[in-house]
Order: sequence, then C-alpha cells, then structure tokens
Amino acid sequence: MLKRLLLATRSRHKFTEIREMLAGHGGIQLLDLTEAGIVESPEEDSIEVFDTFSDNAMAKARYFAARSVLPVLADDSGLCVNALDGAPGVRSKRFAGYSGEDGDNDSANNAHLLRLMEGLEPQHRGARYVCVLALLETDGVERTFEGSCYGTILTEPRGGEGFGYDPLFLVSGYDRTFGEMSAEEKNSLSHRAHALHAAAEYLRATSSE
Repeated sequence: MLKRLLLATRSRHKFTEIREMLAGHGGIQLLDLTEAGIVESPEEDSIEVFDTFSDNAMAKARYFAARSVLPVLADDSGLCVNALDGAPGVRSKRFAGYSGEDGDNDSANNAHLLRLMEGLEPQHRGARYVCVLALLETDGVERTFEGSCYGTILTEPRGGEGFGYDPLFLVSGYDRTFGEMSAEEKNSLSHRAHALHAAAEYLRATSSE
C-alpha cells in the first residue's frame, strides 16, 4: 500500500534530496507543500525558534499537520562545529544573519564560518552534520529519527554540488567534500540518509501491521 507523506519544507534542494533518498524505499510517495495546497505564510518564519533540532522538527510537523489531512514528515538539520561549541547548530540556515535566496545564504554562511575558524589547525576543525526527522501521523502519533555524519571543516570550499556547508565539509574516511560528491554518493552516507533510513524502516514496519 502506498504511503503518502507531506514533506514540511519550502526548500527545493531539501525536497529533491529527500525524495531521491526515499526512491530506494518502495511504497512512499512524497508531496510538497504546494502540491498539498498550503500557501506560504509569514508565520512559517517563526516556527523554528527552539534550541534543539528535535523540538524544531516537531514544531514544524505540528504546524503543517494542522493544515493538512496527510501525515507529515519534517526535517531540521544543521552543522555542529566542535571548536564553536556546537555552532552554528540550529542556527545553521541563518548563521550569517542573512535571509535571501538559498545560494546567497549559503555563500554568506560559509564565509562567516571560515572567518570564525580562521587559524585553527586541522585537528581542531572537527564537525558533524545532524538531521532530525519528525513524523506526525494522522492519528496523532509522533516519532523522531536522528542521523549524524562526521567530518572536518576545510579552509576553503571545494566542489559545486549539494548546498549549505557541503563544499566545506570533508567527510570522515573520504578525501572529498559533500560538494565534490555526486548526489547518489552523498545520499548514501549523509546525516539525512541515516535519519531517513530509520524513518523508512519504521514506516515499512507500521504499514504492514
């Protein structure tokens, strides 16, 4: 039986990435907010005000579940740098304080991160990407799924693939950044891939009950 899910994001990058990842997990159809007829509102900018990825993801799921008849899958993710006490963390999207087009935001955030980490030796540039997925079913059941991916922040960007901090994030065990990897390779080992695998396994198990 096909499971239809509403993905609570306005980011085309994120929607495309998650849809491609779920393509390998049969039986799940992902819908975006426009397909569900949910018009963008200024209120959406004030949903993610919490201090944890989990709280932000669930707040987003609850907001859009109240505007839809579908189960909702919401994502909150970000980069946590050891030397910056976990920053940018939940502020990853607007780390530099700029809010505009996605590509401009990414450039501003990356430049700000490099300034803050200027002069740090490689052994002090450890970081991890974190993703928390919140699932809110139509019967009110709430679940969260978390995934992480570890790496190092480079001193300059490499590669033009991906989005966010991908060109700066050298993946542990690899000699390439996410920005240098194909979508298929990134989607097999990223933080979001780990969280989505757990969510898909849960959905598969519950749909067969």
